[in-house]
Amino acid sequence: MYTLSIYIIGFLLKIIALFNKKIRLFVNGRKNVFDFLKKNIRKNENYVWVHTASLGEFEQGLPVIQSLKARGEKIIVTFFSPSGYEVKKNSPDADIITYLPLDTPENARKFIETVNPSMAIFVKYEFWIHYLEELKRRQIKTFLLSGIFRENQIFFKWYGKLMRDCLHSFTHFFVQNERSEKLLQSIGFENITVSGDTRFDRVSEILKRDNSLSFIEEFKGDSLCVVFGSSWESDEAIYLQYINYLEEKNVKFIIAPHNVKPEQVDTFCRKISRKTVFFSDKEGKNLADYEVFILDTIGILTKVYSYADIAYVGGGMGNSGLHNVLEPAVFGIPVIIGKNYEKFSEAVSLVEKGGVISVSDANQFEKTMTILVADAYKRKKMGTINAEFIAENCGATQKFLHKAINSD
Repeated sequence: MYTLSIYIIGFLLKIIALFNKKIRLFVNGRKNVFDFLKKNIRKNENYVWVHTASLGEFEQGLPVIQSLKARGEKIIVTFFSPSGYEVKKNSPDADIITYLPLDTPENARKFIETVNPSMAIFVKYEFWIHYLEELKRRQIKTFLLSGIFRENQIFFKWYGKLMRDCLHSFTHFFVQNERSEKLLQSIGFENITVSGDTRFDRVSEILKRDNSLSFIEEFKGDSLCVVFGSSWESDEAIYLQYINYLEEKNVKFIIAPHNVKPEQVDTFCRKISRKTVFFSDKEGKNLADYEVFILDTIGILTKVYSYADIAYVGGGMGNSGLHNVLEPAVFGIPVIIGKNYEKFSEAVSLVEKGGVISVSDANQFEKTMTILVADAYKRKKMGTINAEFIAENCGATQKFLHKAINSD
């Protein structure tokens, strides 16, 4: 049934691709994967295969990818999602980057045969049965990196035998927390290390690089700066009123919408009553005269967070999924998020510790902002909690390398 469902999904996606741009990228991007691999794979090289679902998992796996590259390993990265592949397809961090073909027996056999990886690493999740079976059949060491398991997953249901069986393909599980370890132990696995989350290593590296942006410095000046990162419509609904009616003059706002398509950004901008400038239209303007700066671009949000005194991280007001709270938190600033964050362990921990505040509506957001804007001591206290939390949780990369690589 699993194999049949993959074929049916593949057929349906080809039809949907005629009407949906993202699905079209998904389908078209997989058409020439094997030709691409044959052209670019060097037969005399050993490759470490790292599979990532999308952009977030790529960033999560990056500390390990970079460490392996530094050791001289050749890296091939595969993506499932177009949103990850299209952003990172030219990244210098890997030697080869491509889509992962759909999980049919033929594709799995052909892919593993072509790449012939010395090792396979799956980041966080995505358990493709035929690929895992093929890796096991060929006795290729396979690891789960920064894995996380929950009680409601199919592995822990009475009807989940097929998925439970595929977990036997993993040489070792590196999981984020003890709850994941106990869940795996409950179904008979002991090859587990609680290593933590490599995202902490990833964000800690941000502090070591040059995060300066001259145009943001000009825009901010001496004002207090609030950055809204990766915000969706559900997030905008709770903070736009605050921006439009705030009487405090020494506060400036930077907004990075999740969707940066021109038509969506223009529609969003019309809802703002303050003097606004776009990243794409900043040249030749006196940026200090503006109150709102809209990032209608991608790739610079992390650097922009370094200028924030307060950050709001989007995705938590709706069901799209909370974006990375660690990226602003590493700069030692308070962070605000929406109400839906229970699936994100780092957010849960930081809310409990007091470095992150969760709000459920516009009134709560306004009250929270009023306090934080007025109270520099509280901002500093919350920021310290966040920075110390990240520092305390670094080290997952070294734990992986020590057990998976250095113990050979």
